[in-house]
Amino acid sequence: MELLDDKMRVWVESAKFVKAVPGVYVLYTRSKDPLYIGETNNLEMSFTKYVDTEFDGDECKQKTQFYQIQLIEQFKNETGKTPSCNSKIELETH
Repeated sequence: MELLDDKMRVWVESAKFVKAVPGVYVLYTRSKDPLYIGETNNLEMSFTKYVDTEFDGDECKQKTQFYQIQLIEQFKNETGKTPSCNSKIELETH
């Protein structure tokens, strides 16, 4: 299993430049399907939760992250749904 491909490394490097400002963000699967939509008062802090600064040096975290993404994508491909805890949020309109 490939631990961390070039695209993931580029994403990790880019995430280091996220500012500490409020915003909405979307995390995508490799197939560019929305995986999670989040709202935060501090984008930098939220991204830090997803991108551990020690990620590059920790082989176990690399394998776990990659495997988690694979499982979610496999579930979605087999069922046509996102796992319930990763389901799309309902947007409220005013």
